Amino acid sequence: MAKGLLLKNISIYTEAKQIISGSITIKEEIIHEIREDNHPSAPLGTDVQSIDGKGKLIAIPGFIDTHIHGTHGADVMDGTTDALETMALSLPAEGTTSFLATTLTQSSEKIEQALESATQFTNKPGKAELLGVHLEGPYICAKKAGAQPEQYITTPSTKQFFHWQNLSNQSINTITLAPEKDPDGLFIHELSTSGINISAGHTSAKYEEIQKATTHGVNQLTHLCNAMSGIHHRDVGVVGAAMLLKNLKSELIVDGEHVSPEMVEILFKTIGPERLMLITDSIRAKGLGAGTYDLGGQNVTVSGGTAKLDNGSLAGSILSMIDGVKNMVKFTDASLQDIIQMTSVNPAKQLKLFDRKGSISEGKDADILLIDENLNIHYTICRGKIAYQGDEFQEDDHESF
Repeated sequence: MAKGLLLKNISIYTEAKQIISGSITIKEEIIHEIREDNHPSAPLGTDVQSIDGKGKLIAIPGFIDTHIHGTHGADVMDGTTDALETMALSLPAEGTTSFLATTLTQSSEKIEQALESATQFTNKPGKAELLGVHLEGPYICAKKAGAQPEQYITTPSTKQFFHWQNLSNQSINTITLAPEKDPDGLFIHELSTSGINISAGHTSAKYEEIQKATTHGVNQLTHLCNAMSGIHHRDVGVVGAAMLLKNLKSELIVDGEHVSPEMVEILFKTIGPERLMLITDSIRAKGLGAGTYDLGGQNVTVSGGTAKLDNGSLAGSILSMIDGVKNMVKFTDASLQDIIQMTSVNPAKQLKLFDRKGSISEGKDADILLIDENLNIHYTICRGKIAYQGDEFQEDDHESF
């Protein structure tokens, strides 16, 4: 197996600028060198594989999906390393090179099982990397439960949370909660000061409650517009807070169903790419076609590109990251640089991982997509290893430089 990669004759969106035609040398999972020509500064040896973009491919950072429950028959709440392995193997085909395993409001036993499996999972190059856990619930508002099972919703407990955090070997990175469940902000403050990314979601909070919650540590909103208070002319609610409060970043599901194309355009124009993060919120049904599937003990029916509970409520999505990206470009005037901001830069910064993820820069993890001008993925590289390859642009033989 090759120990390195040379990507040449490609356009490169680096952290600092766009290179029209250049090369990237990858060694030992890391971006070793970026050049504005196709000639590495030192001989690479015979164990370096070369991919020639032939002037038609563009290198961008891999996508980071910070909110995903499952795909291809696997769900985080299965509580097994096999489920996480299925996700890690499947996600590179849609451009996702790293992700947060997202739980569901469930019994303590089920949540603990999911956390333990995340702790036991071993990341390897050539697969999407598990970056940690996004704990969605159980401290949410029953009126905005959506597809979260209401019977398991509970009040915030620092004792319970930090028990879970210790059980997970400190892998819980993000939590979705309803701020109104913590009116004095003590719970939010304690989690925030311990380094947890606090996202308000499944919430009936008014604008003033969100504004107050940001002073305690809330700095993100979960799947914007969904399962939250919308804009009213007497109270602009959580959605209005997303537009007005500059210290908030917002997740966004861009499948055209969870948020209409027109609303996506409004959000893009009012919030801007600097504070939006594209997510999938996908469930095990993704990649399996129409049918009925399980989500936390509930039946979810997939038909016509949407996943719904028996009561008609949307239940996650079957969206891929690359399709969300294509929709974003279709619905708005987003540039490729904007897409990079929303799929890579923002999530990496929000997760405090921008020192090694989220951009193409020397010394960072080699998580790279090679796409064409139509946003089709030809190669996904996860920490220096090819994890997905399209039909075109077959690799060159190993070369010696």
